[in-house]
Formats: sequence, structure tokens, C-alpha cells
Amino acid sequence: MSGFRKQQSFQADKEVTDSISPGDLAKVEGAFASLDVDGNGYISTDELSSMLSKCDISVSEAELPNVMADLDLDGSGHINFAEFITYYAGMQSGKTGEGVAGKMMKKTTGFLKVEGAGGASHMFSEEEKIAFSEHINFCLADNADVARHMPLNIDNYDLFDKAGDGLIFCALINLAVPDTIDVRALNRKAKLNVYTKTENLNLALNAAKSIGCQVVNIGAQDLIEGRPILILGLMWQIIRMQLLSQISIKNYPELVLLLDDGEDLAALLKLTPEDILLRWFNYHLKNAGSARRVKVWTKDLVDSECYSVLLNQLNPAQCSLVTGSDPLERAKQVCANTRHLGVTSFLNPADIVTGNRNLNVGFVAQLFNTCPGLTLTEEVMDNFDFASVMVDDIGDSREERVFRMWINSLNLPDVYINNLFEDLQDGYIILLLEDTVQPGVVTWKRVNKGEKAKSRFKKVENCNYAVDVAKEMGLSVVNIGGLDLVDKKTKLILAIIWQLMRRHTINVLAGLATHEGIAEITDDHIISWANEKVKGAGKTSVMKNFRDSSLKSGVFLLELVGAIEPRAVNPELVTTGETASTRLENARYAISLARKVGACVFLTPEDIVEVKSKMIMTFVSSLWATDLTYKPN
Repeated sequence: MSGFRKQQSFQADKEVTDSISPGDLAKVEGAFASLDVDGNGYISTDELSSMLSKCDISVSEAELPNVMADLDLDGSGHINFAEFITYYAGMQSGKTGEGVAGKMMKKTTGFLKVEGAGGASHMFSEEEKIAFSEHINFCLADNADVARHMPLNIDNYDLFDKAGDGLIFCALINLAVPDTIDVRALNRKAKLNVYTKTENLNLALNAAKSIGCQVVNIGAQDLIEGRPILILGLMWQIIRMQLLSQISIKNYPELVLLLDDGEDLAALLKLTPEDILLRWFNYHLKNAGSARRVKVWTKDLVDSECYSVLLNQLNPAQCSLVTGSDPLERAKQVCANTRHLGVTSFLNPADIVTGNRNLNVGFVAQLFNTCPGLTLTEEVMDNFDFASVMVDDIGDSREERVFRMWINSLNLPDVYINNLFEDLQDGYIILLLEDTVQPGVVTWKRVNKGEKAKSRFKKVENCNYAVDVAKEMGLSVVNIGGLDLVDKKTKLILAIIWQLMRRHTINVLAGLATHEGIAEITDDHIISWANEKVKGAGKTSVMKNFRDSSLKSGVFLLELVGAIEPRAVNPELVTTGETASTRLENARYAISLARKVGACVFLTPEDIVEVKSKMIMTFVSSLWATDLTYKPN
């Protein structure tokens, strides 16, 4: 760790800390420690304003998002000490873009600082740039759509330059959730102009939202310009989804072995994939007789001890325990052992030593996916009702996924839905959604939050209030009580969330369509707009209503996209939809093209061919909203 100053758990580049007076350094360390109450080495972006205030830095409310963007490199919502002290040094120099922090073009505890447009400086993780590049080189080596970009050079800014046409993002999304993007919708010519790159990136960004990525303040132009922080942040979300999406009780019933005494299957459903990985890690440490436990993905792993024990448990014959005292040498032994498990990891020894959170999460996910090391006996299986964790039917499962992705796309503070029915059980998020759809409708003094909402009684209180608020909003909640939500009655929960999603969609559309002179937008207005739009493009197909059986062919929806942007649709790829397979192809193509022209849609191709009226209504509404703001190139 030479070259770094370390006091307590604080690590930062010596050149940076030497530029700050001892008194100021102590002040920053004290402020950081007061907010980092769990000692994990991070503060949240929500705490940044307090941190700045404690350090006597005045930042206006308007400037705060920009400061957050510069400091929260990966969009994780966490800021470490090295990131903050580098920013502080720049502020102390009086020239944030030109002082000590601004001039650094070298590693700062794993980060690089580069100058952007207008002299602004941006810091990004060199470790993650290398790791993601290597991951892409390995996973997309045979992908024809990105062949022109492969392999990425990890020693320069190749990743940022080549991500700007959207093809790598789209390929990664399909790797994370297969068939999300119909590749026929991509612009794949050898030379792409700004317009065609923007279309690809619109498709990537809207597809990323549809699979659960939280895309905040990122536009196609940002990615075309190769902004490192935004590219790495979005890329990590997609890669994280690829690595963690299958980690659930439904895919791995043997995860019941991780339950603590007194817990049931519902306890596992409440855990995020990262929390499950921590439990899995600690399960193997406990079985090995180790006293160590991993609580955070950073400092608990830097000495390689926990990794060493885990690998030895997974393959004792080939993964011996690490030896020696040098952290880097120990980390090298860990990386060598992973190859015995058949894991091609993008984690390097230096990444372990510096405690990169994202790369540690990705590495452990790779280990779990390759070799979980869990054996579930029939005797243990008989103790659990696995059918209870499954959704009632396939249709409900699709709706649950659509609503979950919609909620995640709203970027509500401290909200990310992993399981719709479990995460909404205490009523708090339903109330948050109601207040988002109709601001001010919730009296927050009446709401039980956090620890107060953990008892069943308090959950029922919240859910009863959520039902009352729904009635006040004019939603249909006949035969729905708060107890139904607490007891996870799936169809009743889906009914409420659908109405909130529909109301939100209408509100967005109404805000854009004020010039149409429509007091309140109805289904008839949306259908009329769609038919007029298609007719104006010289087409003859019509839609009677959202249940019109002719919609299953996908033709009308494709013509509607083409009416917004004629260049988007390749008529040679559109069929009449006479067979089940061609109807599905048309539906996939229509969804990808809608995202390509800028519409944020969440339905699946199956929703179109089965003419699910709710989903088709949101699809057409999103296209109308897109048309109202669409600016052809």
C-alpha cells in the first residue's frame, strides 16, 4: 500500500493529502467518520449535502446533482473517502478543474481523473474500465454485431470511444436478458452518423430501463461524447444484471440452506441478490470453521483471507489456502485458484487489494454461478413448500415483471424492487407510488417507515391507509383491504399497481398534450390519435380498441411507429403475421423500434400477440407521448 496515506480506515493518494493542511485533513476525516456510521468506507449520495456542509463547502441546490455525478462514479449511490478528498483538494485550490485534483491524470486509489468539455474534470475507475473491457472481450468475442469493436484495448480509452454507437450496450443487454432487443432494429452499417448512433443509444437506454436498470440523467449524447462516469455506471448495471439475475430461490432451491433459524422462504424472497451472495459467502466461511464474516464488499475482502477460505471450501483439492503476508501476493494466489474452478474472472489482484465494491460483487456472483457448492437433500426439500414462492400463473408473472420494471424506472429515492409482492408488503412503497402519481395525496405523518413498519400490525396500518388513499384518488379497490396486501394476494396487488401505472401514463401524456385542448385523456382519445396517425402516413389498418384481435399481428403497431419515424421501419422485415412465429417476430420488432424512436415501453412480445389490452394501452400511449416531443433529424 506504499504511496497511500492511511489513518484509521481512510485511504487516499499521498499527493492529494499532502496538498491539504493537517487541520483540514483531520476535519474532513472527522466529518466522513461521523457519517460513515457502519465503518464500511462509504457515505451515500443522500449524505453528500451534510458532508459538504461539515467541510464548510457551499454548494447550491442546483449545483448539487453535478457534484454528485462527479463523485458517485458508478451510480451506486456511494462515495468513498478517496473520491471526496480529491474533490475537496480541488475546491481548496480554488480551481476545481485546474488544481491538484484537476491536473491529476494518473491513478488515485484506482481512479483516473480526466478533463472534459469546458475544463471540467471527471474522475472514473480505471479498475472498472479495465475489468469491464475484459468482460466484454470475453463475453462478446463471437458477437457479429460488435465484431468491428473487438477486442477492446484495455490500456487506453477504447471502451469509451467504441461504446458511443450503442452496439456494445445493446449486445450486453441481450446477454443480461436474452431477446430484450431485436437486433434487426439496430443500425449496423460500417459507418454510422450521429443520427443512427442516437437511434441505437435510444434503443439501448429504453431497453435498459425495461430490464430494471435505473437510468438517471443519461442521454444518447452523453454516451456519444464518451463520458466515462456515465458509461461505466450504466455498463455496471447491465453487467451486474447479467451476473445476478439468476440468483433467486426459484432458480436455486438449494438457497434454503442459507436460512437462519426461525426464518422461512419469505425471508429469502425479501433479500436482494447481493444480500443472498453475502449469505452464501458467510455460509461457506461458517462451514469451514472460520471466525471471519463478510459484512461489506470492500474492506472485509482486501486481505484475501475470506476469498481463500471460500475457494478452498468450493474445491479443497485444487484451491489451497493462501500464504504469506503481502496483500498483493495473497490476492494473486486467489486469482490463480479461481482458474481451477473454471471461472474466467475480470477481477485482478490489485482490485482485491483496493477493495473495489462492484468488482468484488461481480466476482462473487461469477463464483456462485459457476460453483455454488450447495447440496440439497430430499429430506431438507420436504420441509419447504416451494410452490408457495411461485406466482399464480405465467400471465401474472409477466405482469409482475412489467410493474416491477416500471417502478424501478421511476427512480424513487432508496427504492429498488426485487420482488413485487414481498417489497410492497409493508405498504410504504405503494404509498410512495400514490404520492408520485398524485403529489400531496399522502399525509406522511400517518405512515410507518423503516423499523416502525416491520411489525405486522404496522404493516396493516400502512396498507389500510394505502387502500384509503387509492379510494381518494378514484381508483377501483372494491373487495381489497390492507390485510390482502400484507398477505401478498397477488391479483389484488397487481390490480392496484396497474391502475397506478395507467394513471401515471395518462398524467405524463396529458402534460405533453395540453395544446390539444383535451381536459382529460381517455382511451378513446388515445385510440383516435393512433388511427389518425396511421391514416396520415397513408396506411389503411385501424384499431377498434385495445382488445382488437387484429392487433396480434403486430402490423398496426409497426405502422404506428413508422408514422412517427418512417425511416425506422424496414418494410422487408414486416410480415402479415399469419402464423404464430411471424406474429411474435413482428411484436419483437415493434417493441424494439418503439424504443429506438425514444418510447419507454415495458410490455413483452407475448403481451402483443395475446392482445393484453392493459399493456397495449401503455404501449400506444408511450408512442403518443414520444410523438409529441419527437424531433426528426
